[in-house]
Amino acid sequence: MILLNLDLLLSDPLEFFKLLACILPVMLLSLTLHEWGHAFAAHKCGDDTARNLGRMTLNPLKHIDVFGFLALMIVGFGWAKPVPVNPRNYRNYKKGEAIVSLAGVTMNLLLAIVFSIAFVPLYRLYIESVIYGSGQYPWLENGLLIQIIEYGVSLNIVLMLFNLLPVYPLDGYHIFELLFARRLPMKVFLFLRRYGQYILIGALILFRVIGFHPISALTSLIIGKLANLALLL
Repeated sequence: MILLNLDLLLSDPLEFFKLLACILPVMLLSLTLHEWGHAFAAHKCGDDTARNLGRMTLNPLKHIDVFGFLALMIVGFGWAKPVPVNPRNYRNYKKGEAIVSLAGVTMNLLLAIVFSIAFVPLYRLYIESVIYGSGQYPWLENGLLIQIIEYGVSLNIVLMLFNLLPVYPLDGYHIFELLFARRLPMKVFLFLRRYGQYILIGALILFRVIGFHPISALTSLIIGKLANLALLL
């Protein structure tokens, strides 16, 4: 997956900002639809907290968290501002909690599928124009659009898997709590709620330092499956 980093900024500022301008729309779209999915799902489940606070919107400025956005660009993991919800307003608490928690990652999966479907015909045109030398599609020949579409696939898969981690305040934590609230001591959930975000930030820094991407293998596997699906379609 494309990652921006300080080394690129220092060595080639023009390339850094050129790359940023290309992938920024994909980042904003992916994060915005993720949070909109939460807000819309909460609304459908009976809670209008997010809607009343102006968070059921496709305006990215309402959703972007500065630190989460920078982490996404530099480390490859990131987050947006959590959508405020009040589970007590759900018509069915457990069902509503599950639907709302999974709504964001569902949007990322759908986006990954859309980008995958778009990638196949564009890549074929690229091969025809560049490899076979037809020159019919000069707007594809620098490979940048192909790279951006490919980035859209990988980014949304990473966002989906990352948000499914059972660490507060990620979506996976709410599913984890829903499944194990009666099986684990309450102090486990209190600990995760209190220190989860620090654990998350520490892990992100550590992964960046050691160059380890803990969900890269699973990401590659899912991308391969989506590619097969796109070819079938």
